[in-house]
Amino acid sequence: MQHVDLLLTNIGQLLTMESTGPKAGKEMQQLEMIEDAVLAIANGKVAFIGEKGSEQHFKAKKTIDCQSKLVTPGLVDPHTHVVFGGSREHEMALKQQGVPYLDILKQGGGILSTVEKTREASEDQLVEKARFHLDRMLSYGVTTAEVKSGYGLNGETELKQLRVAKKLRESHPIDLVSTFLGAHAIPKEHKETPQVFLEEMLTLLDQIKEEQLAEFVDIFTETGVFTVEQSRSYLSAAQAKGFGLKIHADEIDPLGGTELAADLKAISADHLVGASDEGIKKLAQSGTIAVLLPGTTFYLGKDTFARARKMMEEGVTVALATDFNPGSCPTENIQLIMTFAALKLKMTPEEIWNAMTVNAAFAIGRGEKAGQLVVGRGADVVIWDAPNYMYLPYHYGVNHVNTVIKNGCVVSKRRDIIEAVAVSPES
Repeated sequence: MQHVDLLLTNIGQLLTMESTGPKAGKEMQQLEMIEDAVLAIANGKVAFIGEKGSEQHFKAKKTIDCQSKLVTPGLVDPHTHVVFGGSREHEMALKQQGVPYLDILKQGGGILSTVEKTREASEDQLVEKARFHLDRMLSYGVTTAEVKSGYGLNGETELKQLRVAKKLRESHPIDLVSTFLGAHAIPKEHKETPQVFLEEMLTLLDQIKEEQLAEFVDIFTETGVFTVEQSRSYLSAAQAKGFGLKIHADEIDPLGGTELAADLKAISADHLVGASDEGIKKLAQSGTIAVLLPGTTFYLGKDTFARARKMMEEGVTVALATDFNPGSCPTENIQLIMTFAALKLKMTPEEIWNAMTVNAAFAIGRGEKAGQLVVGRGADVVIWDAPNYMYLPYHYGVNHVNTVIKNGCVVSKRRDIIEAVAVSPES
C-alpha cells in the first residue's frame, strides 16, 4: 500500500500530453490520453498515473472522485501583459467607429495611454492590480504564464514592472516567466529618435540580468514602431548578453519579422497575422514556435486571422495565448481563446490542446516542467466540468474549471451557487 497526499479517482478522460519535445505540424493532431484513469500525487509531484482499479493500491490523505470528468495538465499562457496601470475602455468607441489601432496610437492612445498610467502607479499598486488578474487567470485553469514589461518605455518604469513580476513570481501560485519588452512602442520623447531609445533600453540589460528580472527580450516589429533592421540589431545585442529572444512579428503588416525570428532562432514569434509564405517555411526550419493570438485579432475587429492551418501544414510548432492586455485583448479567459482557435484558426480540438499545454510550455522555456502530466513532475492539474476534451472549444464563453491543483495543492475551486434566504421582518 503506497501512501500519497492526493488521489484523483474515476477520471473520465485524462490528458497526460506526455511528449519529449514540442509538437510540430501533423504531430499536433495526436493526444496522449487515458480513459477511466487514476492519478496520485505525493510531495507536490505526480506519483502515479494508471487505469481505473489501481486506486486500491494507494492510501491517500485526501481523495477526489472526479465523477467521470475531464482532467488535464494546467494550461500555459505564453504571451500576456499582466503588469500595467489603468484601463482603456474609452477606446472601444474609437474601435467601433473603425479607427485603426495605429491611428489610435498616433493620437497618444493605445500603448502610450497605458504607459502614462503605469508610470504614475506605485510598485505596490501594480502588484495588487496584477495579482487580481493572475487570480482570474488561475481560476480559468492557467498554472504557468509569461508576463511582459513594456508599459514603462523608460528605464525606471520598465525595471519597476519587472520587479513587480518578480514579486508575483515569488508569491503567486501561477509560475511566471518574465520577458523584457522595453521596445514595445516609441515614447513621445523619442518620436524622432527611435534608435536612441533602443540604445537606452539596451543599457538596462546588465541590471536585468544581475537582478534576475527577465529571461527573454522582446520587441514590437511593426509599421510605425520598429523596423526589421532595428529589431535585428536590438535582439542580436540582447542575445549576446545571454537572453532568449521573442518577437512581436507581422501582427498587422508583413514586414519580415517572421523571417527575422527564424534567422535569430528566437524561441517564439508571436501574432504572425501577416506572416509570409517564406516566413512560415523558415519558422518550420528553425524550430521557432509560432504563438498565435486570435483573441487580439477578434477584439480589433479584423477579418484576417493568422494562417494556423498553413503553418501546421508546413510543419510549424503552434502555440496559443490570450495576449491579455488593457488595449487590444482585455480578457483573462484562455478558454475563450480555444473557441476562437477552433472557429477562426480552423484548429482541431487535438491541435488546440497541444497548443495550450506542451507547445505553450516550450514557447517560454518551460517544456521540461509544465504542460504535461508525467510521473516525477510537478502536479499542476485541472479538473474540468466537462465530459471530454472536445467540449471546451464547443461550449464557449463560460468557465469550465471545477478544480485547479498547483504543485499538488488545491488553489482554486468552482464556487457553488448559494441561495439567499430572505428573512421576513417581524410583524
